[in-house]
Amino acid sequence: MTPTAHEGAAPLVSVAGTDTDAAVTDLSGMYAGRSWRSDRTDGSYWYRYVGVGDDRMSIRRSQMQGSLRGDAAVEGEVVVQWIDDGVAAIDAGRDEVRMRPGVPTLFPIEQRFSIDYTNWDQRLVHLDRGLVLDVASERYLVDGSVDFDRNATPTAESMARWRTAVASSIRALREQGAESLAWHESQRDTARALLDMYRFRAEVAPIGWGEHRNARIRTAVEHIHAHAHEPLTVSDLARVADLSVRGLQEAFHRTLDRSPMQYLREVRLRRAHEDLLRASPAQVAVADVAARWGFTHMGRFSGEYLRRFGEYPKVTLRR
Repeated sequence: MTPTAHEGAAPLVSVAGTDTDAAVTDLSGMYAGRSWRSDRTDGSYWYRYVGVGDDRMSIRRSQMQGSLRGDAAVEGEVVVQWIDDGVAAIDAGRDEVRMRPGVPTLFPIEQRFSIDYTNWDQRLVHLDRGLVLDVASERYLVDGSVDFDRNATPTAESMARWRTAVASSIRALREQGAESLAWHESQRDTARALLDMYRFRAEVAPIGWGEHRNARIRTAVEHIHAHAHEPLTVSDLARVADLSVRGLQEAFHRTLDRSPMQYLREVRLRRAHEDLLRASPAQVAVADVAARWGFTHMGRFSGEYLRRFGEYPKVTLRR
């Protein structure tokens, strides 16, 4: 699907071996692995994992003649992966996704998931969370949440753009180096290709959002995103935006078709959703998460949550 990731560039990481215990030690630390087990299959056992890039984006290849099972997680990154050969499944036993050769699949973001791989050749692209949010802000009202619709199958056209973007990134890194403008821009192009493949769950930015005439409401929105966990009033937001309360209300209704407090409530609802996805039902109660984000009436919270995410909060927590 792409050129070999490590050709012509110094590896960011490189491990290999023929021992099952060494494979678990080498690989599990990269994905916060728990209860990993690797076994021999038919033929000789071996594994190899190599990656190039930097802390904003890396392109990797993982191979094994053998099997690997366990529990994993990625934090602070968005990881897209696909297999060129072998059998692989993630989220086994819950929202299981069986991978098809050449079809990119997103790892669950900031939540634990199980993996089950056998005799595979896998490619991965790790994108820094901040990079993805920064590029997403070109199209969406980004509030700090990273939420993709992982269940939709990418179109053939979007996968073709993804392949082109990844191949161009590898070429830029190999030919121009990690400090080059070409590598920097190729990272952003790869993030844009990701946004083309999987729907980003955020509100599309209004037309002209980046223009000077919307500078003050942008300031208010950015303040909401940064301080949603704190007590906020309309007066607080008006002061930050250097507008009167009435002026701020009118600007929100004109540009975003809602009041500042409605927008704040939606941001807090998304943050509660993120927390529930990451939480363990044995350690956290829905009411605790709701209260953390300012929702004190559980009936209203559950109803709003259902309308926004298509399921009750307790269902999200049990995933």
